[in-house]
Amino acid sequence: LREKKNGKAKQFPIGPSSVKALKEYLDGKRVTLDECLFPSRKGVNKPLSRVQAYRVLNDACRTAGLKESIGTHTMRKTFGYWAYKEGMDISVIQKLLNHSSPGITLAYIGITQDDLDNVYMTLNL
Repeated sequence: LREKKNGKAKQFPIGPSSVKALKEYLDGKRVTLDECLFPSRKGVNKPLSRVQAYRVLNDACRTAGLKESIGTHTMRKTFGYWAYKEGMDISVIQKLLNHSSPGITLAYIGITQDDLDNVYMTLNL
C-alpha cells in the first residue's frame, strides 16, 4: 500500500482474524490488484471515502453499544498508544506509523513529559 497523505510505501502482514474477516467479506468474490477492496457506491472502482469509512465505523460502534465517535484516525492513534503501553519499543511504533522521529510519535499518541517523569518517580530513582 501507499499512504495517500505522504506517499510513503507501507507493508504489513494480515493476521488470522483479519484473513477470516476478509474471506467472509469477499465471500467468493474475485478482486484483482487494480480493484478497490472497499469500493464506493458512487462510481466504478472508486475507493470508499474517508467520510463513508467514518460512518461505517460509527454505525458499528453504535451496534456494539458505544456512544463515542470513533474514526479511522482515532483507531490509528489508539493502536499506537496501546502498542506503547504494552511495551512495544517507540522506534518500532514510529516506523509502523511512518513518523520521522520518536518524539513525534510520543506526542502523537499523547505521551507527555509528565508520563515519562513518572517512570523515574515510580522506580524511586
